[in-house]
Amino acid sequence: MFGDAVHTQLNGLLNSLAASSRPLVVSHAGVAVGPFPSNTTAAVRCALQSGADLVKIDVSASADHIFYAFHDGFEDELLGEERNIQSLTAAEIAQLSYRWKNRPGHRAQVERLASLLGEFRGKPVMFALDRSWWRWPTLLRVLDGLKMADQLLLKVPSWETAALGALRQHRTAYPVLAICSTPEELAALPLGDEAVNLVGVELITHDADHPWFDPDVLDSIHRNDLLIWINSETLTTGIPLFGGFDDEKAVMESPTAAWSHLLDLGVDAVQTELPWLLRELREDRRR
Repeated sequence: MFGDAVHTQLNGLLNSLAASSRPLVVSHAGVAVGPFPSNTTAAVRCALQSGADLVKIDVSASADHIFYAFHDGFEDELLGEERNIQSLTAAEIAQLSYRWKNRPGHRAQVERLASLLGEFRGKPVMFALDRSWWRWPTLLRVLDGLKMADQLLLKVPSWETAALGALRQHRTAYPVLAICSTPEELAALPLGDEAVNLVGVELITHDADHPWFDPDVLDSIHRNDLLIWINSETLTTGIPLFGGFDDEKAVMESPTAAWSHLLDLGVDAVQTELPWLLRELREDRRR
């Protein structure tokens, strides 16, 4: 069971998913194919039908404090807009459309975060909310209104002590995934602090010569009842997020070459843009 026993009810869905399917298949912002942009309701539905157990969603906010499912910095590429979305008002964002996705009878717009999440309230699907920690506690109050705390996993870098402090003071103990790049960051986590519902760690490394590839280190993480999550993506700068065992290797070589070593190490969740390939590998290994 992941997380402290005091949070068993809030962590019930996560533990149920992990008990039935491991590693968990985490879709990066949904599956963006055809007319469906990433970070949209349609992309989430496509991800779930492609075998994802969780969906990672990026969080942005308008200048007048409305939250959106969007990764800022990609406005020009995705929307044909040079300004950062966070400098725009909600009214201005409502006028934007995704390039190459918008068409007659199919308006592809940036979606409000609460609207997207609310479509899946009460369903057996979890969302990992990324790029949101500096917006706490304002965002936490919005999430409280959705009443789906057991379906939300909040990502936060382990060194963001102010964000962790905001969680510590908030009345709802949302499940938390701490991002760690070094053993020192891992050691500094607030283990045993019941006010922070720490359920897992996302391990980041740019090369394979790293303690995160040491089975003894991973065993020690599991002994603390923490889920081990890795990111199978490579940044647009060309930097891999887990030692080069990534989506590109899955396509250019094979899913086995990309992920089997990670599964052998015992990781509990893999974030990918190719959930169907990871799901198929997981099922093949079961058979």
